[in-house]
Amino acid sequence: MSILGLIASASFVVQMVMLILLAASVFSWIVIFQRMRVLKQARKVRTTFEDEFWSGIDLSKLYKKLTQEGRKVEGIESIFTSGIKEFTRLRQSHNVEPDAVMEGVQRAMRVALYREEEKLEKHLSFLATVGSTSPYIGLFGTVWGIMHSFIGLADVQQATLATVAPGIAEALIATAIGLVAAIPAVIAYNRFSTVTDSLASGYENFSDEFTSILHRKVHVKEGGVA
Repeated sequence: MSILGLIASASFVVQMVMLILLAASVFSWIVIFQRMRVLKQARKVRTTFEDEFWSGIDLSKLYKKLTQEGRKVEGIESIFTSGIKEFTRLRQSHNVEPDAVMEGVQRAMRVALYREEEKLEKHLSFLATVGSTSPYIGLFGTVWGIMHSFIGLADVQQATLATVAPGIAEALIATAIGLVAAIPAVIAYNRFSTVTDSLASGYENFSDEFTSILHRKVHVKEGGVA
């Protein structure tokens, strides 16, 4: 009546259900640790960059620092570099209206913003799927196991608790494994979704503020700022 013994004596269908749930649990933990690392790095990059950006450093110097050879630009840095790069390119072009410059800058930063949001949300749908479907997959294994156990009682003249208990116990293991796979996935998904929304909101706010700064720069006239 050990757990391993019950798993070994379970029907093929129930064993396959258990195997699927175990695989889902293993992959969900891999995703959880990977997302933890990515989101931690994104928050670190955001904090460091915003401290530098709002320190009053020249934007061109900050751009050169971020794009120096061998350095990987990521997160909020990507939004900044995309905006300043497009701003510089359009300003150097002839006969480009200030409004056209700002439209190009906003478009470039919007593309970078969407790209970074996709990176933050990557694999979260897998965790949501595991969290929502694993209990039902485990329940299917349980129902199938109990059904198989009662069918086997047809050949027994006298059914006792000792006869029924092993079959029901091995079937319930499938539900337990389903819950073990689902609970961490649901908790991680809710946590990561909150952090992702916070980071995405911060990216959008920075994009709006940076757009305002560039808008003032592009409308500079001889007598001051328009």
